[in-house]
Amino acid sequence: MNPSPPATASASLAQSSPTVGTFSERDGALEWSGRQETVRLEPWGPDAIRVRARLGGPLLEDLPGALLDGPPKATASVAIEAGEASLTCGAITARISAEGMIRFAATEDGRELLAEQRAHFWWPGPRLRTATGNGYHRIEQRFKAYEGERLYGLGQHQHGLLDQKGAVIDLVQRNSEVTIPVLTSSRGYTLLWNNPAIGRVELAATGTRWVADSARQIDYWITAGDPAAAQRRYSAVTGRAPMLPEWAAGFWQCKLRYRTQEELLTVAREHKRRGLPIDAIICDFFHWTHLGDWKFDPVAWPDPAAMTRELEELGIKLVVSVWPSVSPLSENHTTMEQRGFLVGTEYGPTAHADWPDVREGERIHVAFYDATHPEAREFMWSRVRANYLEPYGIRAFWLDACEPELKPGFPANLRYHAGPGLEVGNLYPRENARAVHEGMRAAGEEEVVTLNRSAWAGSQRHGAALWSGDIGTDFATLRRQIAAGLNVALSGIPWWNTDIGGFHGGDPDDPAYREVLIRWFQFGALSPIMRLHGFRDPGLPLGPGMTGGPNEVWSYGEEAERILGSYLRLRERLKPYVLAQMRAAHEEGLPPMRPLFLEFPGDEAAWGVADSFLLGPDLLVAPVLEAGATERTAYLPAGARWTDAWTGESWEGGTTVTVPAPLDRIPLFLRDGARLPVREVREP
Repeated sequence: MNPSPPATASASLAQSSPTVGTFSERDGALEWSGRQETVRLEPWGPDAIRVRARLGGPLLEDLPGALLDGPPKATASVAIEAGEASLTCGAITARISAEGMIRFAATEDGRELLAEQRAHFWWPGPRLRTATGNGYHRIEQRFKAYEGERLYGLGQHQHGLLDQKGAVIDLVQRNSEVTIPVLTSSRGYTLLWNNPAIGRVELAATGTRWVADSARQIDYWITAGDPAAAQRRYSAVTGRAPMLPEWAAGFWQCKLRYRTQEELLTVAREHKRRGLPIDAIICDFFHWTHLGDWKFDPVAWPDPAAMTRELEELGIKLVVSVWPSVSPLSENHTTMEQRGFLVGTEYGPTAHADWPDVREGERIHVAFYDATHPEAREFMWSRVRANYLEPYGIRAFWLDACEPELKPGFPANLRYHAGPGLEVGNLYPRENARAVHEGMRAAGEEEVVTLNRSAWAGSQRHGAALWSGDIGTDFATLRRQIAAGLNVALSGIPWWNTDIGGFHGGDPDDPAYREVLIRWFQFGALSPIMRLHGFRDPGLPLGPGMTGGPNEVWSYGEEAERILGSYLRLRERLKPYVLAQMRAAHEEGLPPMRPLFLEFPGDEAAWGVADSFLLGPDLLVAPVLEAGATERTAYLPAGARWTDAWTGESWEGGTTVTVPAPLDRIPLFLRDGARLPVREVREP
């Protein structure tokens, strides 16, 4: 199938109404034309349809988006009748009326999945455009609302909602708020808004409305099926994650921040001395000379080669923080500015945020390299390769502040290589991950993983792991991370984690915070990626000498160290199982962290559970989310028999149980007799 048929290749033509529009079939796609608008519906993978619509000209074929260049093969058929036409692709059928209204239905029984809704009973219809100049419009796409519908996905947000019906979600990248515009419905469809424009989606009781503040074309993709089938279809058209490297499934140690080479090595050595598992340690920000130099400061990091050799001998990977910011003091700034490698502005200088650079307490205005520019990506990577990979063998990178972190956040003032800021602004984090992924692959590296603070649709195909940003350090924040992680999982990003213990503060000597840290650590040990990080008290002000309080396993007292150590060992025992789930993500697109309804879509109650999850198909995780709790109530989905992994007690699914949850225990339940090494077996 040709996804971009020539406009002249008309197979058939039927006049639907002398006053409305016409239908045509073009190389397997169905087109409707009327009122100066062209709408194309085409098969885009099995059981899926892509819809594009443009006013005032032929469809644009080269706009940036999330879909891969060519869809998987699919069998489809077009039927054109008087007053209506349809496109059927496997489990989904789209019908478009003579007025250009689209309705999607399940092919098997004709049940309505989703239908467009008029803005008003008079023209215009469901697709509203308001001119913003030069062929751009503020675009609205309206769909009906349905009583009882539940809606999931949309990336990562801190509102604490799993089901987002009733919410209004800004489509813009911010620290801890990640836009991935894909929505999974309890009605049996998943829809991707294939548009990186700044905007919003309104999931109201009166209708769903997608809005792009300034764009040239409507573009969305829809598939039919239960959530697991939809994940397979969605990942097939946006790209699947590579296989996670084995080391990355272990424990990552981090804090804000290890200021010197010796500080970092001391922590790594102490982990080994205490016999605590560790797979990676992170060299955080301010290790550089200037922002945009992308290299070690030789004063604080005098011998990176010796450091990486010692870490390698200890079996620990070094992960280095790489920011997209470029200081005017950087040795690369002039070259990048002259070659057009920096994000431009419509008004004012090429500067997007203020940040401390060389002198303590003094801030300067920095730019961001343009990750949407292929040559800019190559240039940035060339510096990373020359200063980290080639001399020291550093192969893992933390792509922080990659929204990008604008101050102030005015995307309308930005001018990217890929287009105006309002039209393409949400692309940036994905293209930033792409720079490292493509660079590593070109350098002959097969295993690629980057840790990212932001993402967009398709980031997973570039080896991007997402974390939930700079969040709070209390139980309320911990509770919100469960829903955030599950919605990320339904947005196509399988590699996800949080700062264990949260980011902003937390006193290691405070018993109340120690309880938060322990419960969070337990959740982290059962997350797709396990990483301890945070800016602990007492912290120094932002600047090159900045650091936070201690944030190692042994920093929280003897009782905490004993408990945290046991969960490090649990993670080690579960690592083969975690890697098996990463294989399923790589091969099938199924996320390791799963809402209960992904495995049990027929259980109505499972669709409402926002405080527990499945790690893979066989392990139900019920984190303790309240201070002082010594027991936990959890729902066990119908259709399986569940066994308490700690006590061996069993229940039939479809029931709610209350189990002991002392400070050293996170409730875990095994499905249908699954055998996983949860309990620690000690030598006699």
